[in-house]
Amino acid sequence: MHHFKTISEYCKAIGISNPKHPHFDIRSFEENMGKVVSQMPPFRHEFYSIAIKANGGGKAITGHHTDFPEGVTIFFNSPFQILSWDIVPDWSGYYIMISQDFLASSHHFDRLLEDFPFLKIDESIPFEINQNELPEILRIFKRIQEEYQSENDDKFAFIHSYLILLLNQVKRLFTKQVDAKTASEQFRSADLKLLSRFQKLVKISFYPDAKTETFANLHSPTYYAQVLSVHPNHLNAVVKSITGKTALNHIHHHILKLAKAELLQTTASVKEIAYSLHFESPNNFSAFFKKNTGVTPLSYRKNQ
Repeated sequence: MHHFKTISEYCKAIGISNPKHPHFDIRSFEENMGKVVSQMPPFRHEFYSIAIKANGGGKAITGHHTDFPEGVTIFFNSPFQILSWDIVPDWSGYYIMISQDFLASSHHFDRLLEDFPFLKIDESIPFEINQNELPEILRIFKRIQEEYQSENDDKFAFIHSYLILLLNQVKRLFTKQVDAKTASEQFRSADLKLLSRFQKLVKISFYPDAKTETFANLHSPTYYAQVLSVHPNHLNAVVKSITGKTALNHIHHHILKLAKAELLQTTASVKEIAYSLHFESPNNFSAFFKKNTGVTPLSYRKNQ
């Protein structure tokens, strides 16, 4: 399965020109018709996209959701989701691609996944809107495109604001069109499933006979996010929203429990314990242990 890390890689793969900016792009579907690949087998990419299909045939599939509406449709993709499409080259509308680096460049998006949960749900729901709701959405997309294509030095400050306006407009329409209770239950179910998978993966990764990649960093949330096929920010937001603790907190807590058990119940040396828990050196392990307990590993063993 193809995996595109950047917007530029993705554009090249689907047959369209490079974006003007490496971390943000907006296109009209019309400008790409006849150029874009009409059938795209399953793939993943590492950025967000938001689109409005005003007209056109065929369908796009996100995750397991294959019921793509025929009318005016808003749809969005999140990092690492499996996507594919089979479209008729007659689409009209717009789509935006936004990298994590772009989102991190503005405080406007600090609470992106909390404020706009439709961007993080594993089962992203494409939804149909009424024809009379289309002009307002198109106006916002058009304003973003005009600003993007301008030579204004401050254009991205305006684009940030327009994006927030667009996301809030989509949120309003999403809430109106998709049953709020059903959506909430799906968000919660998907989040709980991801949390459970993450917690299980952390545990089994530290089993003595666990099979992991040679250079896997079992202390990093990024590693677990990659295995779970989600973005690290998504994983952290879900874990924190449910448990109140970050993904890194959970990893450290588990390592600390294992370390304490080894120190209390075995005669393994600090060096042996350090390497068994995938620390780079005994000194790193000792510093980690003291930071989290207030005492060194040897002091803990001696005084318990």
